[in-house]
This record gives sequence, C-alpha cells and structure tokens, in this order.
Amino acid sequence: MALATRTDRRPPTLRTAWDSTVGKKAVMAVSGLIMLLYLVAHMLGNLKIFFGADDYNGYAHWLRTLGEPALHYEWALWIIRVVLVAAFLAHGVSAYQLSRRDLRARPVGYVHRKARASYATRTMRWGGVILALFIVWHLLDLTTLTVNRNAQPGHPYQNVEATFHTWYGDVIYIVAMLALGLHIQHGFWSAAQTLGAGSRRRDRALKATATGLAVLLTAGFIAVPVGVMTGTVH
Repeated sequence: MALATRTDRRPPTLRTAWDSTVGKKAVMAVSGLIMLLYLVAHMLGNLKIFFGADDYNGYAHWLRTLGEPALHYEWALWIIRVVLVAAFLAHGVSAYQLSRRDLRARPVGYVHRKARASYATRTMRWGGVILALFIVWHLLDLTTLTVNRNAQPGHPYQNVEATFHTWYGDVIYIVAMLALGLHIQHGFWSAAQTLGAGSRRRDRALKATATGLAVLLTAGFIAVPVGVMTGTVH
C-alpha cells in the first residue's frame, strides 16, 4: 500500500517565529538593545575628548588593539562592526515589515481617532530614517574621511575638531542626536514590553528609565560638538 504524501509539513521554527508579528517585534527589541549597549559605550568613549588629544587618540588606538594577543590588530573592532551591522539590518528590516503589515491591516483611516500618542511614538519611523541617513554620513565623515575636508588620517581627535568647526557638521550631528533620544525613549520602553519585562507596577519605572537613558545619551553625544564650538575642546 502506497504511503500517503504528507502535505502538512510545518516550516522551520525560526522561520515561523520570524514570520509572526511577535517574532519580528522580538528581533526589533533584541537588536535595539544590542545597539543601545554599543551607544552607551560609544558615548563614554567620545567623552574622553575632553581629556585632550593624547587621551582621545590613545583610546582610538586601544580600540584597534583590543583583544591582543589573542586577536590580531583590529579584529575585535571588525567583530563589533559586523555585530552592529547585523543588528542594524535586523532592526531595520523587522521595523519595515511590521510597518507594512500594520498598513495592510488598516487600509482605511480611522473614523474615530484614539488619544494622540507621544511625540516620540509618532515620529518613530521618521526618526529611524533620519538615523539611517546619519549613520551613512557619520561613516563618510569620521571613518572613511570622505566628506571631512580637513581630516588627518590617523588623528581622530583632530578629525572630530575639523567636523565640528563646520556649521553643517554641527547641525547634522545635533539633529541626529535629538532624533536618537526620541527613538531611545520610545524604543527602550517598547522593547521591555515585547520581552516581557513590563507590568502595571513596573511601567512607571521603565518609562522613567527610558527617558533617563534618552536624556543621558543625547546630552552626552551633543556635549562633543558643543565642546568644540565653545572652545572647551581645542
């Protein structure tokens, strides 16, 4: 007797999770937290610029030797870059797909609007676009030095000064950091809800933490161009 052909095979578990709304939100949450941890470390490193050129340039060199002798020169830095690129792509793709799914589920505008969401919530998507464009600019400015006309290869302190001695460098950076703050404020709280950390008792503390992180990171990053503009960094 011939065996019946099976037609009820289930797709792989990872594919099933990715195809679900919950799975995409989980990917957004985890990838967002990975980038948030990097941003905290990056901000702390940036603030070393206030200790002078030797300290800042020494810190930049240390990043390239991180992990030696177990790892070769710049290997740790490239590992960090690969992880960040993967997190960024996962975050962006899941955000885009969730946005498209949301639009398909609501093809007709609401007759009765709900209470207005916070400014951070309403600008989340545009904030993500602004940050994606800024990342491209930032890499061209301080990594490849393509758009930094007064850059000196191998002198990160001087390159940061050169960037923030231009009005457009200051404007681009400050606007992007304000968008980052709003993104973090809403994103951190949303990630906590997605990963099951939220509850009625903890919501107030989580929202306060999200706001505190957003203010801290925004102020920490903006302190650098302000320091250059005011002559504190020179």
